Amino acid sequence: MKYKYLLIGAILVLLALAMAACTGAAPEVAETAVDEAKEAVQEACPTAEPCPTCETCPPPPVVEVVPFEEQWANSPHNAVDAEAFVHWNEDDPAEVPASCATCHSTTGYVNFVNGAEAVGVPVGETVQCHACHDAAAATLSEVTFPSGAVVTGLGPEARCMVCHQGRASKVQVDEAIEKFGLTEEVDKVGEPVGDPPANLGFINIHYFPAGATLYGGTVMGGYQYEGKSYDVKNDHVEGYNTCVGCHDQHTLELRVEQCAVCHEGVASVEDIQKIRMTGSMVDYDGDGDLAEPIRDEIAGLRDLLLVGIQSYASEVVGTPIGYNPDTHPYFFTDPNTDGQITEDEAISDNRYSTWTARLLKAAYNYQMATKDPGAYAHGGKYIIQLLYDSIEDLNASEMATKVDLTAANRIDQGHFAGSEEAFRHWDEEGEVPGGCAKCHSAEGLPEFLAVAGEQSDGVSGANTPAHVANGFMCSTCHDEANWPANYPVAEVKFPSGAILSFNAPDAEENVNANICLLCHQGRESTVSVDRAIGDAGPDEVPVNAEGEPTLRFRNPHYFAAGASLFGDEAMGMYQYEGQEYNGRNMHVQGFQVCSECHDPHGLLPYVDKCAACHGGTEPDKYRISTVDFDGDGDTTEGIVGEIETMNEALLAAIQAYVTDQGLPAILYDPAAYPYFFEDTDANGEVNGEEAGYAQWTPRLLRAAYNYQWVQKDPGAFAHNGQYVLQTLYDSLDDIGGDTAAMTRPEVKAAPEQ
Repeated sequence: MKYKYLLIGAILVLLALAMAACTGAAPEVAETAVDEAKEAVQEACPTAEPCPTCETCPPPPVVEVVPFEEQWANSPHNAVDAEAFVHWNEDDPAEVPASCATCHSTTGYVNFVNGAEAVGVPVGETVQCHACHDAAAATLSEVTFPSGAVVTGLGPEARCMVCHQGRASKVQVDEAIEKFGLTEEVDKVGEPVGDPPANLGFINIHYFPAGATLYGGTVMGGYQYEGKSYDVKNDHVEGYNTCVGCHDQHTLELRVEQCAVCHEGVASVEDIQKIRMTGSMVDYDGDGDLAEPIRDEIAGLRDLLLVGIQSYASEVVGTPIGYNPDTHPYFFTDPNTDGQITEDEAISDNRYSTWTARLLKAAYNYQMATKDPGAYAHGGKYIIQLLYDSIEDLNASEMATKVDLTAANRIDQGHFAGSEEAFRHWDEEGEVPGGCAKCHSAEGLPEFLAVAGEQSDGVSGANTPAHVANGFMCSTCHDEANWPANYPVAEVKFPSGAILSFNAPDAEENVNANICLLCHQGRESTVSVDRAIGDAGPDEVPVNAEGEPTLRFRNPHYFAAGASLFGDEAMGMYQYEGQEYNGRNMHVQGFQVCSECHDPHGLLPYVDKCAACHGGTEPDKYRISTVDFDGDGDTTEGIVGEIETMNEALLAAIQAYVTDQGLPAILYDPAAYPYFFEDTDANGEVNGEEAGYAQWTPRLLRAAYNYQWVQKDPGAFAHNGQYVLQTLYDSLDDIGGDTAAMTRPEVKAAPEQ
């Protein structure tokens, strides 16, 4: 300890000397004191040991057994003789170019995930352990795709998608088309551009672009046509939504044994390729086979597309084309027009070079569907949409030999129509609002039921925002904890506040049908319309203090079949004060609930069963009354015709009413929100520039609401036809329409249930 104090003392002495020098005052200090302090310090510090040399350093710790080494060693990531790793062996220098090194060498991958500059890498590397187990790779949570789209919030699958995303997208295809001036002239062969001049060439998505297929329309890996909507990320059941959820990350093999848990009879990869899930209810390739796997549906459409590509190239471009999947650049001129590219034809000098924009788009999608062999599982419906749209676009050209798409289908039915507005409406926002999530997301219904189960009334559920989906999943209606049973729903609360049920909650078909009522009930009712109107006079346009109209159109929403069916009990349509209305429509035994009349997955009605009593399979011709309700003198037309005539008369009466009231002319467009518009240019049609109608009176709102209800429940004639006719008749009568020749259906006594 004394040495410590001596050292401190010496330092203080030196500091004192320095301070004195600064002030000019030199204190008298004995030199012997300083010398003694130095000697004391030297005695206190032992002589340092020399640093060990490399020969004497202990060896670094070595793992005797590398985890999963054998699995990795036999995987495609370590296939030392594969083209993916030997392609550049004969180059000079023999190295993987910087543009390829990220995915074809370990050094390149590590450089990429660490943000280092891309450089060429000597050949000989595969994708080794430390590529994916690098510290930066292990924390990677987002990936940027060729389109520029960034997918965030990823787990270990991010490491896979760095490479399995393809190297092109719609963006690169459009950029090339624009560069050659073909954006508008899609059937023109581009003139060479650049120095030296170059022709438009084929753009290759590259190989195994599984991530691009999986994320679909979100990352635009395929060529997506303007005006079309596409499925986004393909969601499977929880735990099997990612690369590593379905593939062993070391062997890359599919976890077949896990698939077998739900997919009965699956014991091999070949069995997985045969899967066709219940949500695929249409014949995509038009070959008449609804039982074949999705893999075969894709193959069928791909074959049709190649026929279209070859017809277009010959008839429109004037240069026959062929395809060879094994030789770059894949598309070649077909000089003998036999449709095949032989080895002697698959050479660089014979590459196809007379590309038009239309041909390039179709060929790009053909290649994407070919180079992802697992596309059927990664995002089969997205690929189907791309193939169908490519064929449709080729058919729009002047080629004489069109590809017949009459029996083919792009869109699934109802709950699984993932590319349609009901599920794509929120793509730009990135999530489905809580108020819409119950019926427009995959997980919304289970969440709603869970919340409802916690409420005192057992029916008042709620939702938080949900991620956008491609339609429903099996787990939307089926309780995974009690698979394959549906979630039990004893009763349902409607917008009017009525709590209704198909009764007999112990009967399986009724429990299942109650699930349907949760969404197919509309979002408005007589109660909400009256609440909006308040105490305003029937022909008054209510305004606020600034003179602005306050009443807005109340949209009942779409396919409110349950409310139509329950009639007066649900009060879905606007029911006029002082009038009586039919309640629940009770059909014959066995045809009284949703799931007895409709396929619960495809949603189409069982028309073959209807034919037994109604004679024929055309429901729009069915009628069970001889009364001429619409007054047109035709008592043989189906109830559909009766409703249509009365609804057409209602629209005419609505338009006449606003004229009589001195209000702006009104137009209706069933495909554009808010459906009713002001005819500002007085041309009698909606042209996209009109504002939504704002001059609502209570009388006008009631009539327009019922008109919209009929438009948005196309099955209303079957769900409760005479209830619908009662409300239409009353709407016409209230707004001043001519009902002299019409007949209001009599109110039926409530049947025993």
